[in-house]
Order: sequence, then structure tokens, then C-alpha cells
Amino acid sequence: MDARQHWPMTHGEPQVGVREAWLLGQPGLQDFLDYVEDHAVGVAALSRSALVDEWRAANDYYHHLELNEAGAADAIEVRDLDPTCAELADAVRADPRYRRAFDKVPTRFAMVELDRLVVAQSHIDLDHADRLQARAGDRLNAQALFRFCQPLGDFEAPVQIRQAGARRYLFVSASSDLRFHECLLLKPQDLANHAAFGSVSGAVGLIVGFGSNFLSVVQSESRLLLHNGHHRAYALRAMGVRFAPCIIQTATRGEELGLLASSKVMASPSFYFRAARPPLLKDFFEPRIRKVLQVRRTSQVIELSFEVKDYSVRSLDDA
Repeated sequence: MDARQHWPMTHGEPQVGVREAWLLGQPGLQDFLDYVEDHAVGVAALSRSALVDEWRAANDYYHHLELNEAGAADAIEVRDLDPTCAELADAVRADPRYRRAFDKVPTRFAMVELDRLVVAQSHIDLDHADRLQARAGDRLNAQALFRFCQPLGDFEAPVQIRQAGARRYLFVSASSDLRFHECLLLKPQDLANHAAFGSVSGAVGLIVGFGSNFLSVVQSESRLLLHNGHHRAYALRAMGVRFAPCIIQTATRGEELGLLASSKVMASPSFYFRAARPPLLKDFFEPRIRKVLQVRRTSQVIELSFEVKDYSVRSLDDA
């Protein structure tokens, strides 16, 4: 037991928030404790010693799984896509978002067993997963399931855009998927409905938005790592769905894996693709591993700023 069992008292903290399911027992104990201290509702009532005890028990259980479920991730079942979804898959392949996001390695659509998917994301927003279940409905035929996993519509999360200064802008959303996309050089004809006070030579566009929103996995040898769509995969598993239509990106060597996987995965790729029993999606449903926390709501903020310099240089023609 530690000498300081509890965090400092926080006065007037509202007892509201969202429910998150965490996988305990995996590397990152200090990161987990720091997250609880920074984000948990009612943190003063939580004992650090008790949390460490829970983490240790989960770590012991993972050792048990390494002995009794060694190779479980390698035995994942992959089935052919339902023939009725062929045209839907073609529509996704034709979408610009797909062509931009999946243009590096061989890619295919298939029905993937959810339970044996390797996961690197350590927590799930249970309230968001509940909303996804409600959106999916009680009965999903093959085509409805495909559309749920590979949606082509616009992302629905609202975004607030605020000007925080003459050359500073904030994009704010409740969705953690909000991200900076890219910087574009635009021509005058690209600026529809812009009333300029003089002749326009060009413009620079800073693009902010969301990811492709496709359920996708990364394959390396016999293992499949869940890459995008953790909450949808969890929601489907909670509904009793065993297989889901996924986009599979295949990496045949480490250099290719570096193009596809997240920085967290690439920091320790052998843990996810070589360990006897890495964390799997089904672990989120195992009480001996999972812990539910009430945490404060957060917003994702993308801050953009720019500077303008105006100066003269010697003409290249005179050099």
C-alpha cells in the first residue's frame, strides 16, 4: 500500500461525465493513474492503492491468458464478404476518402471475427457505444451491417469554429476524431462566393475535418489489428454480432507496417504482433480485465494560426 492512498480533494466537482471501459493489466500503469487523476469524476474518493491492486490482478490474469490462450490472435477467422454487398464495396472503393486513405498497400474487404481482433486502444466510451447500438437497430441484414461499418455519408459530429485572434482560429468538437487534414494552395477559381477587395492571385487553405470513418484493420502475417472503428466494433460485439465487414490493409514487412499503424503500435510492434496473447477486443467484456470509470467530458480542439511577412528581395532576373 502506498503512503498516500488518495488524490488531493477537489471541491465543487460536478458528478457528471461519461462512462469509459478500460483494459487493465497492460503496460502503461503510470499513464492509467495519471489519466484517472486528470479526468476521473470524484477522483478524491478513489484510492491509488486500490487501482494498482486492480491493475496487478488484471496483469496476473493476462499471464494466465498467455498460458491458456496462446496463439488466440493468430486463429482469427476471416470470411468472404456477403455477395449482396459487392456493389456497396465498389461504391466505397470509388469514394475519394477511400482512395486517399487506402492507397499504400494491398487492401481488401472481408468479414472479420471481432473477438480475436488485436486492440491497441485501451479504453472505450460506453455512452458513445450505446448511441451506436441504438443507431444500428435491433436487426442488421448483410447490407445494413455493411453500411454501418463502411458509411459513405458525412460525419455527424458538430464542430464549432471560433476566431480567437486576428490570425488564430479554433475548431472544437466533442468527437476525438477531429483532426488537421492538410494545407492546400488554391487558385482564384477555387474561391466560390468570395468577394475580394482586389484581384486575387491565390489562397492557402488549412483543412480541418474527420477521418474516413471506415471500419478497418491492419494485417501482419496471421494477426489483424483493429485500426479504425473501435467503438463500432465494440457496439457490434455487445449486440452479439460475431463478424463484421472490414477493410483489411496487409503489411508484408516492417517498413509497410510503419505506413499503416499508429505511433503507439509502432513503439512496440512485437507486443501486438508477436506476444503470445496480446489484448483482444473481447477483453473489454471480461470483468477481470475491464474497469469502468466515470470521467469528465472533454472536447477535441484543433488550433490554427498563421503569420504574414511582407518584404522585398532582389529580382531573380537581375541576379
